[in-house]
Amino acid sequence: MRESLSITSIQNNKVKSWVQLKERKHRNREGLFIVEGIHLVQEALRSGLQVDVVAYDLEKGIPQELEPFHNHAENASPLGRGNNTEWIAVTDAIIRKCSDTETPQPVIAIAHKPSASVDSLLASPNSLVVVVDGVQDPGNLGTIIRTADAVGADGVVIGKGTVDLYNAKTIRSTMGSLFHLPVVEGDLTELLPAAQAHGVRLASTSLQATHSCYSYDYRQASWLIVGNEGQGVSQQVQALVDDTIIIPMRGQAESLNVAMATTVLLYEAMRQRHF
Repeated sequence: MRESLSITSIQNNKVKSWVQLKERKHRNREGLFIVEGIHLVQEALRSGLQVDVVAYDLEKGIPQELEPFHNHAENASPLGRGNNTEWIAVTDAIIRKCSDTETPQPVIAIAHKPSASVDSLLASPNSLVVVVDGVQDPGNLGTIIRTADAVGADGVVIGKGTVDLYNAKTIRSTMGSLFHLPVVEGDLTELLPAAQAHGVRLASTSLQATHSCYSYDYRQASWLIVGNEGQGVSQQVQALVDDTIIIPMRGQAESLNVAMATTVLLYEAMRQRHF
């Protein structure tokens, strides 16, 4: 374990580099992102994600929930990669400077973006994958990832034009699920034909659908495509799909929020596959 440090100045070069990670261009350049809050830092450490730094409040100390990771940092611990992580005590002002929330919790972490490849999804027999095409709200994207994790989906694929996966609100909305399953980013016009070549059926939501979400067979290898909140699935992606699905509604609402619609589809898929 590296020697414990403390930092009290916002002008410290380390702190400046952390603050820069609040911007997407710096996250992309460095391959790093900020994890905020006790639960998310705990999940990041537990998952084995490469965490470079855990910065905790100098006055409050290391949160109790994170003590096991700190205590085992000198060993090759099953709790995570604590032996590679630098634990730094910092002021409340530094945490606030790095945080995206008005009342931040007393800990942040600096972590490497998880590496995920579409190959692992293509190799999975009868894979269940959510494909996100142009969703703009970070809360929606985070909820979709969290739901995919909850039902045991094999992964999530995110197309170009979708909100940044490492947006602070997106990360918070996943509630740690970002660290539990593969999330692949890429060009859907390339990834989706590759999936079809591996026997995957592509199904998208559509108001002109050929299948009810309750009659569609999700037991086959299925990648479920959901689209932008206002425009739906893009024309380029829609042209690639094999099947279209609609969620029937008895009331007067015209549609569901994209995250809620995804939840309906995924839980029906789980029901067919496991119950």
